[in-house]
Amino acid sequence: MTTITAEVNKKQKKVPVRGMMDNVMEQFNSAADQINLHPNIRKILSITNNEIIVHFPVKMDNGEVEIFTGYRVQHNNALGPYKGGLRYHPTVDIDAARALAMWMTWKTSLAGLPYGGGKGGIQLDPSKYSQGELERITRRFTFALADNIGPEHDIPAPDVNTNSQTMAWIADTYMSTRPPAERTANQHVVTGKPDGSGGLEGRDRATGYGVFLNIKFWAEKNNESLFDKKYIVQGFGNVGYWASYFMEKEGAKLVAVQDAFGSIENQNGINVEDLFNYSLSNNGSIVDFPEASALKSENFFATDCQICIPAALGNQITAKNADSIKAQLIAEGANGPTNVEGEKILLDRGVSIIPDILCNSGGVVGSYFEWLQNRNGELWLLDEVMAKLDKKMRESFNKVYEYSEREGMDLRTAAYCIAIKRIEKAYIQRGIFP
Repeated sequence: MTTITAEVNKKQKKVPVRGMMDNVMEQFNSAADQINLHPNIRKILSITNNEIIVHFPVKMDNGEVEIFTGYRVQHNNALGPYKGGLRYHPTVDIDAARALAMWMTWKTSLAGLPYGGGKGGIQLDPSKYSQGELERITRRFTFALADNIGPEHDIPAPDVNTNSQTMAWIADTYMSTRPPAERTANQHVVTGKPDGSGGLEGRDRATGYGVFLNIKFWAEKNNESLFDKKYIVQGFGNVGYWASYFMEKEGAKLVAVQDAFGSIENQNGINVEDLFNYSLSNNGSIVDFPEASALKSENFFATDCQICIPAALGNQITAKNADSIKAQLIAEGANGPTNVEGEKILLDRGVSIIPDILCNSGGVVGSYFEWLQNRNGELWLLDEVMAKLDKKMRESFNKVYEYSEREGMDLRTAAYCIAIKRIEKAYIQRGIFP
């Protein structure tokens, strides 16, 4: 672990720089100690099953060829096929893919789904490529992954900078590589597809809705109302927008937003739909939104509020800024937004944290519904999907909250203990192939 010099405060001048893999392993080992996880199973879960790295050429619009690097890490499939998103971002590398794949294993297990965990993507900035180039990159990446994905083996989904269109390209490319008689039977190789291409109604909002539901459930447990509660959101993409949309419907007040371009604040409240429409017309940026003032990005987490929803990237809340957070609740819409040091500070201050593997699991639950819909040849209506999602998320939240109260531990450790115990049980019952 490396160390950089940073001015945090007068007493602390050095902040350890941790990768996501460091965080996920410390979280895993802490929970494993709590449940006395069998040493052999700890060894298995500490490593990934498969790590696929592919380099592939793609012809650009100008006729030049560019080489891309893609990743797919398959952590564990003791409970079912690998499941997890594909992201297009400059930070994608093997270490990040490993950590995210492990988180997916815990997330699917906690939700009680018949899935394992996988993750991956391509190291690129999609804003630098045309729509045609992104399509060719996606199709070539799918072809390069070859037999490493499949509807009963490894099922990708959207993640950072990927969407339903990306999934449609992957599904079409994958099905084109199958024998004619098998093509339509492989539609569920990915989830998060467009409605007209085998997608699930409501899948676009499932993750954000799940974040909102977890906040609502937490408030109910603490005999609080969300009405007039101030909240801030980091990341105003799919997750941040839909979480904000449902929070506003409940009467909560959005007072600050941060995206990759900057931060804005209005303590009187920011209209979610107005901001969303503005960002669409402003190349996806919230900067210069006329109904809010500019906010220094380094001061974003210090904004006066009751609820903070980090819904961008990992390692955003750290020892450097945890002390300045005024929120009483952190609802992790992103994967790994709070690192271990930052979490310790927050917990010591009495701040509650709804962990990522619980808080943002609405997406993978929605993906499971889509997978079932495709396998069974069914079509579910939006109201039916949302009701199923509400029920599933409530079951998961109650399970974690009650375990936390009973065992006297924080919500993250409780969620990990439940998730790991389910996988341990599967290994104990099935045994290890010699």
